[in-house]
Amino acid sequence: MRANHSDIGVSRHRSISALLACAAAALIVQTSPLHADEAQPFRLCADPTNLPFSSDSPSQPGFYVEIGQALAQALGRPVAYDWYKSYFGKRTVRVTLLGKQCDAMIGLPRSEDFMGPAVIFSNTFAKEGYALVAAKGQAVGGIDGLRGKRVAVQFASTPQNLLASRDDIQKVTVLSPEEGMQALDQGRADVAFIWGPVAGWLNKTSYNDRYQIELTEGEGLSWDTAIGFAKTSTELRDRVDAVLPQLQGKIGELAVKYGLPTGAPARFGAVPAVATTGTGTGAAVTQVANVVATETKGDAAAPGAEAVGAGKEIFNGTCAHCHGPDAIQSERKIDLRLLRHRYGDEMREKFWTTVHEGRPTKGMPAWKEVYTDEQFDSIYAFLLTVQSESND
Repeated sequence: MRANHSDIGVSRHRSISALLACAAAALIVQTSPLHADEAQPFRLCADPTNLPFSSDSPSQPGFYVEIGQALAQALGRPVAYDWYKSYFGKRTVRVTLLGKQCDAMIGLPRSEDFMGPAVIFSNTFAKEGYALVAAKGQAVGGIDGLRGKRVAVQFASTPQNLLASRDDIQKVTVLSPEEGMQALDQGRADVAFIWGPVAGWLNKTSYNDRYQIELTEGEGLSWDTAIGFAKTSTELRDRVDAVLPQLQGKIGELAVKYGLPTGAPARFGAVPAVATTGTGTGAAVTQVANVVATETKGDAAAPGAEAVGAGKEIFNGTCAHCHGPDAIQSERKIDLRLLRHRYGDEMREKFWTTVHEGRPTKGMPAWKEVYTDEQFDSIYAFLLTVQSESND
């Protein structure tokens, strides 16, 4: 029986359609894993208001954010951001990076004891630390170059401890790099020994590049900077390490763009009787090693060791940014070792009100939305162990 031409045409059409469908399915199977991987965004943890490092402004993203953008491009992935304030210290790392809200945090100190085994690091991409800021043409060099000069130093910082025993150097204590630059510009200091990246950024944006900035190195003065990942992200870390070398030129250009200090550093010796402690993304300060614990006068019972340890960890991860590691602080107005001396039986009430509501006019945020009452209790338990009658 002869086949109908229309039947043959329909049959061929169906056969061709089936073949095309199979081929398309095979192509999808072969390419979908790669496509899915490329579609995954490279999620960055970043502070929205922390120039020169990071900003949520597209016109001025910051040193770290632009490095992240370059990394995402090299990895063939889009970039996404998880914005979170960095002054929360190590809590920022726990909430964002370890909370799986982002894949990488750029600008962490490359140190195994920063967050223990929970955080792993890329290779070093920069070195950051404190710097000497002075009028152009004024050679400073090492510590002996500061003899006879008025030096602005940040409170509870390595420079302050480094110069503490030098009677031939007049110390001008400031609370921030911004105040250090102001002291220099107003003639109240001859040199500012302050946090280098911020000094460089301010010099570039606010002071018309009229100061010279010299990096320093030594114990607690500088450290390697890297990209942090959760310990489960070894594959991503290795991929980032593979592309980092090709970005070194770009990173150098970005350092210049954001005013970060470069050049050979001035070498300082070790700081006697101090230990280095990290207090946040890209920050480290020093502390006096020996702490004398006091009795818990006015309290029902001595706090348990577990509560004290938990409170100390929270304090050093968050509060030490302003109040000094382990509450060691040379500025009386923010020395928390004097709480009982100041407030007596009202110490606990004053502490509770302050940490809950903050002191916005003095730069302290409210923490009631960040920590639980149990965590506040542990911080208070820790502070009870360091109370003193004076900070002399």
